[in-house]
Amino acid sequence: MRSDWILDVLTDLKTFARANGMPSLAEQLDDTAIVAMAEIAAMKDKHDAQRHHGEAAVGTHFGGLGKS
Repeated sequence: MRSDWILDVLTDLKTFARANGMPSLAEQLDDTAIVAMAEIAAMKDKHDAQRHHGEAAVGTHFGGLGKS
């Protein structure tokens, strides 16, 4: 799932805020972008972990058969 489009929106809003004399809003949007990046990364990590867990669970056997 592509979620990073929201970072482009936040950048556009921040640019608008700075250009229109709203420095506090621009600063808040910087903080919001950091939160968005962290949450996007967490979602990606969760998705990757679920995908890798599923791959490892299919056809993998760590038994000791055949050892003497």
